Amino acid sequence: MKLQDKVAVITGGVSGIGAATAKLFASEGAKLILVDMNEEKGASIEAELKSQGSEAIFIKADVTNEEQVKNIYTTAIDTFGKVDILFNNAGIGAVKPTEELTYAEWRKTVEVDLDGVFLVAQAAIKEFLKAGSGVIVNTASMYGWVGSPGSAAYNAAKAGVVNLTRSLGLEYAARNIRVNALCPGFIDTAILGDSDREALINTTPMNRLGKSEEMAKAVLFMASDDSSFMTGNSLIVDGGYTAQ
Repeated sequence: MKLQDKVAVITGGVSGIGAATAKLFASEGAKLILVDMNEEKGASIEAELKSQGSEAIFIKADVTNEEQVKNIYTTAIDTFGKVDILFNNAGIGAVKPTEELTYAEWRKTVEVDLDGVFLVAQAAIKEFLKAGSGVIVNTASMYGWVGSPGSAAYNAAKAGVVNLTRSLGLEYAARNIRVNALCPGFIDTAILGDSDREALINTTPMNRLGKSEEMAKAVLFMASDDSSFMTGNSLIVDGGYTAQ
């Protein structure tokens, strides 16, 4: 097993890519701390994983709240004694013409999609420095690399995550902490909302949406020793979209 006895924190861990990654990590031997605001889904996936013999706990936490973020790691250390991996996955989408976007909507998107990523990563790094090692995988987006109309706040935040990942990867490379990012394309999850899925498929060279399980495998690669010489990088998994 690639993650035997590793302890992993997964934010946004109860649906979509987060939930798929939690299940894959569990099958690879990891102990899990699942973080989300959705208590109902959190309790459900915690119970599902435990019924399969995995060790998992759900914590309700807002990734933009410093005290709640600190509590994630306090709980993890109290429960499992350590943290080895962070999958920094919590995020929200926002699609709206820029002239209609309120400043409050801009701030909320950037707060969750960039500020939250920073806060959770910073808290993880403090624990990893004590332990002498650690791995972070941030969820960015292919829109951290290319633009698109009507998603200014989301795209700006995800570009920030890409460069935050580069910066942290460099800063801690010599201290045995690796930091990389997943950049998904159009994935068949709830974050697509009421988007025209057929239109998204038509703009993707592989002519389909991605699956959460495919993203989870990419995260596993970056979280495990399979990527032991990789840091500060972003792995774009988008069915060819950004190669156009």
